[in-house]
Amino acid sequence: MFETLAYGGELTKLAAAIDEQVAEQLKAADATALENQYRVLSSFKKNKISDAHFSGTTGYGYDDFGRDGIESVYADCFGAESALVRSQMISGTHAITTALFGILRPRDELMYITGKPYDTLEGVIGLTEESHGSLKDFGIGFRHVPLKNGCIDTETVNRMIAPNTKMIGIQRSCGYDQRPSLHVAQIGEAIAAIKKLHPSIVVFVDNCYGEFTETKEPCHVGADLMAGSLIKNPGGGLAEAGGYIVGKSELVSLCAERLTAPGLGKEVGPSLQHLKDQYQGYFLSPHMVAQAVKGAIFTSAMMERLGMETAPSWEQRRTDLIQSVTFHDPDQMIAFCQAIQMASPINAHVMPYPSPMPGYTSEVIMAAGTFIQGASLELTADGPIRPPYTLYVQGGLTFEHVKTALIVAVNHLLERKLLDPMRIKL
Repeated sequence: MFETLAYGGELTKLAAAIDEQVAEQLKAADATALENQYRVLSSFKKNKISDAHFSGTTGYGYDDFGRDGIESVYADCFGAESALVRSQMISGTHAITTALFGILRPRDELMYITGKPYDTLEGVIGLTEESHGSLKDFGIGFRHVPLKNGCIDTETVNRMIAPNTKMIGIQRSCGYDQRPSLHVAQIGEAIAAIKKLHPSIVVFVDNCYGEFTETKEPCHVGADLMAGSLIKNPGGGLAEAGGYIVGKSELVSLCAERLTAPGLGKEVGPSLQHLKDQYQGYFLSPHMVAQAVKGAIFTSAMMERLGMETAPSWEQRRTDLIQSVTFHDPDQMIAFCQAIQMASPINAHVMPYPSPMPGYTSEVIMAAGTFIQGASLELTADGPIRPPYTLYVQGGLTFEHVKTALIVAVNHLLERKLLDPMRIKL
């Protein structure tokens, strides 16, 4: 199959050896998918979803029972009381922003307890000079508490919570940070410890990249509110746009009034022609997420074999799609990313280069040959060009695509003499 590649023969043998190495981890991913698939299937049945739910609305979107149905399914499957699932939310950052502005008021404080949040939220919070209309502009304070040995430092958090600290923010995935992503059980333990002393505080979880990687979600273990993107895990590769917010009913209602207008809330917002893709994508997402997780496990094992540092390592339990690969120098990182683009179904002829990107403080290189622009459930690779030269590889609609792309990328490194050929010898 890879006979056109200079090192195709050796890499095919290496891939077969990696398959054997990670067999138990791949089985575990399939088992998680099976349990999550049953949960989703049961929710569709419970909420009596029919083909009539696929008919969208226009204009104001009044009496959109298809929209109401998908929101009931999301709330049910994610362990929440209510949900807001809308194509009008353009990204995970937009969904998170809607949640923050929906709940927080002037003189309140937001405290992130997983270190500084993802780069694109810095402007939202007001950590960058060029941000306009940020939380800071509205008199909302912000502090963050670093992780301690990769875990939430609940002792410090409880000590630092002030009378005006209204919301605790937890970022489940590592983002562009050199720290582990947090498992749902860890999040639950932290919430319990904080709520014991501060029962009225609102715990918000940025759940991007995490949905269906485990058999429970943060709301199952006490989170009051969480948000994510439909072009990541829960869209199943079919949803073309959108975001979601789930949680306690009164909190979701506040978020809805921020998204639409006070007094309108969840009652308006046309679903247009997006409903069938949202329903079918959500139904497929347990399987699609498992495909991406299996691809991440394989990527970690392969790149470790080639001398790179990876996080998480191939044998570690997964809680999100993100697989980081740390290269020895920027040339390796850039060449690998460019090769992932070459092995993409869309825009394979386009060559990505490092460049400035809104919301990021360093130049970023991004391979994203996806059917849906920016869809992180599809195979992508991106990272800021700064030491330690870590590339974040995520997604993959099929395990086979991830394996194929990885073989192409490693072959490219070998041809560019950026990797020692002895590394691929069994």
